[in-house]
Amino acid sequence: MDHRPDDAVEVLRAVWAADGQDRADLDEACGAQKPCKNMKHVSFDGLAEPGSDLRSAWRERLEREGKLNSSGGTIRDLVMGRPKSDRP
Repeated sequence: MDHRPDDAVEVLRAVWAADGQDRADLDEACGAQKPCKNMKHVSFDGLAEPGSDLRSAWRERLEREGKLNSSGGTIRDLVMGRPKSDRP
């Protein structure tokens, strides 16, 4: 299955538009939001050994903590539901 990075953005925009909302509605409901500047110092140093695969290290950590969900679901599945052929 070919997934493009913009697919999730388009799905979320479609859901938002289906409710008849736009950016002005969001600003009115939540107020003007500023990005968090404190995140510039966040890193993944120490999660994996230098030169090793960060993705594998992250998966191993989630598995150790009992948080790994290997069901293979996608953001699309979360937003729109799984296709009927994939349901048990």
